[in-house]
Amino acid sequence: MRYLTDRKRAEGKGASGTGTEHHWSMTVSAVALAFLIPVWLYIFGKALGQSQEQVVATFGHPFPAILTALLLVVGMRHFIGGATIMIEDYLRGSAKKAAIVGVTSLGWIIGATGLFALARMAL
Repeated sequence: MRYLTDRKRAEGKGASGTGTEHHWSMTVSAVALAFLIPVWLYIFGKALGQSQEQVVATFGHPFPAILTALLLVVGMRHFIGGATIMIEDYLRGSAKKAAIVGVTSLGWIIGATGLFALARMAL
């Protein structure tokens, strides 16, 4: 016989047992994006409308290249985490599994494509 109350069994878990970790992960990535996006928009805005050579030269410098890579990685991880939670809330069964695989694949494909393009410009 177990002497744990329902509250003791559920404390610190959340519905799936990983709710707290996911919440903190999303909070940290949101704060990181809140700092990364304005700086990146400033750099991107300066490069917008310039010739290809000038844009490649801008993103060939270490700071804009590293900032863009960080934005891609953190942004896509945040997107995947948020979209997965929405899918888990509204879909069931095999549609849920297929949608999660699709969203995760889309996020990593966008990230990989962006990093490849950035590497081509920076190198």
